[in-house]
Amino acid sequence: MKARTLILASVLLFCASLTSASAQAQDAGTEISQLLDVLGTSQCEFYRNGTWYSGADAEAHLQKKYAYLHRKGLAETPEEFIDNGGTKSSVSGEAYQVKCDDAAPEPSAQWLREQLHLMRSRQGGDMN
Repeated sequence: MKARTLILASVLLFCASLTSASAQAQDAGTEISQLLDVLGTSQCEFYRNGTWYSGADAEAHLQKKYAYLHRKGLAETPEEFIDNGGTKSSVSGEAYQVKCDDAAPEPSAQWLREQLHLMRSRQGGDMN
């Protein structure tokens, strides 16, 4: 009887961990989408491979990169997405930049991390 109880408890714990991991992945995907939406609706410009693009064009580009990286398991958190997809061109290796209003351009990784922090603070705390 003890062995059966132990097995059942193990199975239930395993199922609970899968459910938790799935919820965390959904939360991360939601956060990444929200982060990219912030960029897309901003008046900021996004520098990629020698050209400045609108925030909306940058959002579309980074959504494609996110989908690819997510399929490869390389964007399981917003931070991982920023590191693996939002930092530099995978074609040229050139760093992405963001320029808002009259401010000097800054590395996209820095801008995305700042926006992520602001998003989380508005939502009541760090999600990851």
